[in-house]
Amino acid sequence: MKHLIILGDGMADWHVPSLGGKTLLQHASTPAMDWLARHGRCGMLKTVPDGFHPGSEVANSSILGYDQHLVYEGRGPLEAASIGVELEPGDFALRCNFVCIEGDILKNHSCGRLETEEGDQLIRFLNEHLANDRIHFYTGVQYRHLLVIKGGNKHILCTPPHDIPGQPWRDHQITAEQPEAEDTAALLRELVRRSQELLPTHPLNKQRAHEGKDMASSIWPWGGGYRPQMMPLTERFPEQIHHGAVITAVDLIRGIGRYAGLRVINVPGATGLYDTNYEGKAQAAIDALLGTDPAAPAGGDDFVYLHVEASDEAGHDGSIPLKLQTIEDLDHRLIQLILEKLGLMIDENKEQSSILPLSIALLPDHPTPCEHRTHTAEPIPFVIYYPGITPDTVQTFDEDACRQGAYGFLEGDEFIKEFMKTPSSLPLNEEGGHLL
Repeated sequence: MKHLIILGDGMADWHVPSLGGKTLLQHASTPAMDWLARHGRCGMLKTVPDGFHPGSEVANSSILGYDQHLVYEGRGPLEAASIGVELEPGDFALRCNFVCIEGDILKNHSCGRLETEEGDQLIRFLNEHLANDRIHFYTGVQYRHLLVIKGGNKHILCTPPHDIPGQPWRDHQITAEQPEAEDTAALLRELVRRSQELLPTHPLNKQRAHEGKDMASSIWPWGGGYRPQMMPLTERFPEQIHHGAVITAVDLIRGIGRYAGLRVINVPGATGLYDTNYEGKAQAAIDALLGTDPAAPAGGDDFVYLHVEASDEAGHDGSIPLKLQTIEDLDHRLIQLILEKLGLMIDENKEQSSILPLSIALLPDHPTPCEHRTHTAEPIPFVIYYPGITPDTVQTFDEDACRQGAYGFLEGDEFIKEFMKTPSSLPLNEEGGHLL
């Protein structure tokens, strides 16, 4: 039995008065998600342990069964792994956003969607003026980059910038959590101050301002930590996973994947936004599982983690129409494509016959309510489907319906253990397909 997790980042939401009191999952047209709910078994999953911030790094690694009390080190080390920066002992790695600050207000956490090539110009500019033997900036993707400080102390308090759009940025400056970390906190505050002097002088920012675009007017370091100690999934589930892959446009998910022992599949046109290449991601997952990807191991990958960021970004923007579009695009252009190409047709009147034994899980990592514009820690809905599973009574995939699912409420590593214990073999029908 092979395993595919489809992760709609931030897809869960609150009940919205303008949608008649429905959540976005309830209001959106999601025939493929609902097909999985009708044919699979559902439940609710707590992805953010008590005491942890509801960040994607926490939620996604929790979904994979990692105990946050043992492995959590923030986003920075995950970004480092994603872009191939090897951290040495004592290296303090932080996620480093370019943000747009206007006056005293942090206007947005992404400075109007920088392109990676633009971000690279600004990172090289900062290295010319601010880097030294202890400090170095590394180019990531779009507005998301990396700052590494040798000998930095991780016991500092940094607010994620996507938590404070529209708020006074000075109210959220970096502070020391412990007295011995004050030198690191002071250094970071100084780097932020210097960046605000330097960045507006760069020709790229002058051109963006001339075109009416948001400038990348400041850096915002956050999510710092040291290299985490994570056991690869191939060692945790040696009978089920010999080879695995992660598909994502987001650095921190690539980083989790690398530390988890997964190969990274890069899909052309995958942006992390509403305009991402849904079809390309779907085909990449299919090719990895079937072994038709030239880079896949013989026989294909046993496990694929397919991550789509678009709904999360729409939630941060507070756009209900855009988030609805991303949910429907995930359903129509990715999940339905996978189900159809693997022989699991949406048409209820046709006999269902999978071309390979495959267990599929669908879930978000956390809610990103449009009303709130940042992550929350509420439990999220999930569904697990595989040929031969006995369905429960849930008919639609959404936050309310899945509460009635057969799996009930799971937390910790209960989800990944349940997902991995699906049957290794199933009876075949006369045509050689696996019976449903």
